[in-house]
Amino acid sequence: MTNADPSKSPPDRGALRLLLLSNSRNPGQAPLAHALEAIANLLGPTRELTFIPYAAVTITAQEYTAKVREALESIEVVVRSVTEMSDPVAAVREARAVAVGGGNSFQLLKRMYETGLFGAVRTRVTEGVPYLGWSAGSNLACPTIRTTNDMPVVEPPSLVALGFVPFQINPHYTDRVLPDFEGETRDERIGEFLWLNPEVRVVGLREGSWLELAGSALSLHGPHALRLFEYGRAARDIPSGGDLSVLLG
Repeated sequence: MTNADPSKSPPDRGALRLLLLSNSRNPGQAPLAHALEAIANLLGPTRELTFIPYAAVTITAQEYTAKVREALESIEVVVRSVTEMSDPVAAVREARAVAVGGGNSFQLLKRMYETGLFGAVRTRVTEGVPYLGWSAGSNLACPTIRTTNDMPVVEPPSLVALGFVPFQINPHYTDRVLPDFEGETRDERIGEFLWLNPEVRVVGLREGSWLELAGSALSLHGPHALRLFEYGRAARDIPSGGDLSVLLG
C-alpha cells in the first residue's frame, strides 16, 4: 500500500476504459437501469465483474452485492464481491472488470487503503480492465475525493484517490436551491475548492448522466449537460454527447 499522490505519476490513459456514473438510481427506475446499455458496452464480451462494496455504511456488503447482482441480471453479468474472496487483492489482480459502488467516499477510500485494494485496482485498471463506478465509485477515479458531497464519517490515511482522470467530479450535482435556504449553494462550495486549488477543474455531473473514457476519448452521456468549473472563469454547461477530451489535458 502506498499513499503516493497519483497525480505525480499519472496512469497511462491510453489503456483506460471507464464508465463513471453520477448516481445508481433514477426516479421510478430500478438501480442502474438507466445505464444498463452503457454498462453492457463497457464490458463487451466480458460478462463478469469484481465488485467492491466498501462505500456501504448502513447496509452490509452482502446486501449491497445482492442488489448489484439483481440490477445486472438482465444483461447476464456475473458479480463477485471482494468480500466473498479469501484474498481480495488477488481477486482484483485477476479481475476481468472492476465495479466500485456508491455510498460514503471517506469510508470507501479508508477501506481501499486498509485492504491494499487501492494499489491493486489502480494497477489492474491501468492494464486495460474496465472500471465501472457510481457516486463514491466515481469520486474514487479522480485525483482526490475532495469534491465529494459526503460527510467525513471516518478518516482515511489520505484523501488521494486513484487519479484515472485529471479532474475532479462532483456527483449528484445540482444547481437547485431550496426556498429560504441561506447556506452555501453547491456552486459556492465548488468555488471555495477552486479558490484553494486553482489548477484543478471540477465537473458537476448531474443525476442520470455519466462519463465514458476510452483511451484519449472522453464523452458525456445521459439527458443532462454537465457543469464545468474552472478558476477565474464563469461556470459553463457542456451538453450531453459532446467531446470532452480537452479535459484530459
